[in-house]
Amino acid sequence: MAGQVSESTLDSKGMYQLSNDSSFHFELLRDISLAPYEGADIGEVLVAANKVVPGNFESFHNAFIKLATRVHSQAKVIDSVKYPISSRNAFFRAATYYRSADFFFHGNRSDPRINDIWVKHLDAFNAAIALLPIPGQRIELPSTDNKFKIPAIFYGSDKKEARPTIILGNGYDGSQEEMFHVMGKAILERGMNFITYEGPGQPTVRRKQNLGFIHEWEKVVTPVVDYLLTRPEVDPNSIGLLEYSFGGMLSPRAAAFEHRLAAVFAIDGVYDFGQALLENLTPQMRKLFESHKAKEVDSMTNNLLQNPSTPTSIRWAIQQGLWAFNEKSAYTWLLKSQQYNLTGLTDHIRAPVFVGSAENDMFFPGQARLLADSLGSKATFRSFGNAEGAGEYFQAGASVLLSQTALDWFAEIVHSHGEYLQHLEPEREL
Repeated sequence: MAGQVSESTLDSKGMYQLSNDSSFHFELLRDISLAPYEGADIGEVLVAANKVVPGNFESFHNAFIKLATRVHSQAKVIDSVKYPISSRNAFFRAATYYRSADFFFHGNRSDPRINDIWVKHLDAFNAAIALLPIPGQRIELPSTDNKFKIPAIFYGSDKKEARPTIILGNGYDGSQEEMFHVMGKAILERGMNFITYEGPGQPTVRRKQNLGFIHEWEKVVTPVVDYLLTRPEVDPNSIGLLEYSFGGMLSPRAAAFEHRLAAVFAIDGVYDFGQALLENLTPQMRKLFESHKAKEVDSMTNNLLQNPSTPTSIRWAIQQGLWAFNEKSAYTWLLKSQQYNLTGLTDHIRAPVFVGSAENDMFFPGQARLLADSLGSKATFRSFGNAEGAGEYFQAGASVLLSQTALDWFAEIVHSHGEYLQHLEPEREL
């Protein structure tokens, strides 16, 4: 059994809510989380939050597209030669706000704003990374089966010798650009390199290649490892893989097949994505799905989406799932989701795994523990709680604490990597 931090003595009261809509609160908090690492300004997000109407997706879009447009306009008039940091800060913030303006839009995949906003987001982000002390380098890699392209961005540290390097991936709805602020800048501050990427189902690949998620995530990660091994500034024995959100299942999946990794992170851990989805269905819908009643499942789903009283969390999860998996049938989406689990795979993972868990996990409660238990002595299980300000899913609102905890763990692992692989330690808790 993996170790767990006791929360019996912690104050279990959650944090102040930014919206009466729990999904809107979470996405607002997600933006604020990026403030320590150039991704947002707290006051700007709070002003936008005050304009958002609970349950109203258009109001969320309107608040953030106005903010993104204003900040982007400011960024463009800053003299980037004289004031490169000021210019970079503004472009990064604009990119974040464009992502937020797009976030709840995927229920109507023909809406032209889905692509229009993303172009502006990429323009702003590219302008920002060009102003880093060592500019980010966009590259494109072929998948292992040559069926799709993997967009990636490499960020080098200012160290001349080969350095530890972490691969950063996002999950169900997030972009590789977001990962710069989630953990990337913190990695650079510690003198390491990192690379971000996207695979099928993720924002840019979904838009430009019209591809939905695949469960064989090693087809995405292995080419990234191959690429890193061609770079002299990368220590080949100190490569980590960190995945965020739904990526908490994708990273251990890839690590079961890709054995050149020194360490793996699941932020937060997910063992069986398909099962987690089924547990969120009503008893009636689950019975219909398990009875293979495709038309009935689709009809019930459409009724939910058309009902204005359906909670935002349910409407968004379905709409995003259909879009990201590139499916029009909810039944087919749910059927595909059953492939996304780690049954029989964790025994094949050779690297140590940092498994994050959130006290208020609103998406996959209990899944992190299942993953840690399956990994056994390879897992370091870290339960983040409300008293730390880190109890939200993937530690939204606590990016500094998350970076401190996860990256210090990684530093210890790479410093004793060879010894660890030969003598697996007892499970540790943080």
